[in-house]
Amino acid sequence: MNILYLCQYFVPEPAAPAARVSELSRAWVRAGHNVTVLTGMPNHPTGIVPDKYRGRLLAREHMDGIMVLRNWLYATPNQGFAKKTLSHLSFMLSAVLLGLPRAGRADVLIVSSPAFFSVFSALLISRLRRIPFIFEVRDLWPAVFVDLGVLTNPLLIKFLEYWEMFLYRRAARVVTVTESFRRVLVERGLPARKVVTIPNGVRVDFFLPGERENAVRSEHGLTGRFVVSYLGAHGISHGVEIVLRAADILRDRSDIVFLLAGEGAMKKRLLELKERMALENVLMLPAQPKERMPDYYRASDVCLVPLRDVPLFKTFVPSKMFEIMACGVPIVGALHGEAREILERSGAARLVAPENARELSEAIEWMQTHPLERARMGAAGREFVCAHCDREALAGQYAQVLERLIP
Repeated sequence: MNILYLCQYFVPEPAAPAARVSELSRAWVRAGHNVTVLTGMPNHPTGIVPDKYRGRLLAREHMDGIMVLRNWLYATPNQGFAKKTLSHLSFMLSAVLLGLPRAGRADVLIVSSPAFFSVFSALLISRLRRIPFIFEVRDLWPAVFVDLGVLTNPLLIKFLEYWEMFLYRRAARVVTVTESFRRVLVERGLPARKVVTIPNGVRVDFFLPGERENAVRSEHGLTGRFVVSYLGAHGISHGVEIVLRAADILRDRSDIVFLLAGEGAMKKRLLELKERMALENVLMLPAQPKERMPDYYRASDVCLVPLRDVPLFKTFVPSKMFEIMACGVPIVGALHGEAREILERSGAARLVAPENARELSEAIEWMQTHPLERARMGAAGREFVCAHCDREALAGQYAQVLERLIP
């Protein structure tokens, strides 16, 4: 097959969509398919374009057998609804005007969203090239912004929801990353046969268990400490503030240190909160390169996976869960819904209510005093992802969906 994959985010950007697109594409190339990724100049989440790409309209790269076509877009930090919308709109235009003329032959097109502006590009490209397109849904957009209170204008919400359903109906298939998303879309009227779930997974050959007392601990003065980590996006949906509240409760526990690494819309506010609360037991770092993430997980005694206590988030499954489990690290999950069910089934976590600092701090203390249970949870998590979440196996399932659409 000749696969064209359209996504605004791609490596080296440290984001879940970039990981999904790159790892699936690499797996398809290894299986003998041709893959072209149509993307933007890297800048997420800081809004800073690396020197290698700065000032360029176009770039062409070969990465592990993948043809990568990069196009100019409006680069902006991952904060502020208006500026992010402009960035999405700019990519929508550049994907067609700058990307399509350079894209070679394609049998099928995948567009990964949010936001769904790029799906308009995919619809146009599919019509011009006369190929089917797959709408890959990683978040329910705009519903997430409605539930978070970012979008409140009822007319604007109805307008966006109309176009959302318009695009779903014109896709040859809709691929969701959670079963909960699939149920929501079927309930909204999409035919069940049209909606397929290909969940996020993990490269189990890259995210591996290893030594706790590694270079990460040495670099940051963490040797001998009980390290509680949150590694990932600091966005409005993640509820990272509760981690700082738990750190405040445990500020007198000198043996426990909190390590936070990542960027996002809430990062500045979280840094200010840390300073205001004078949390000397919290170390906050920028987002780390993908190749170093296994070491950061392995340096952790326990990793946190929080989400805000918002009804829609019961449908979310943070992809970092699978990376943590693959590294054999136990989890404290502060969430509800499908992600909680997965953690319960895996036996890899101790679970608490979302946005409850007291419960979170108590779970951390329990983890610290139960090393044998931590070891058991870590082993159970690794076993679970190897059996159910191997990205290579999921890529094979996805390829079967694509092949059925090609005449």
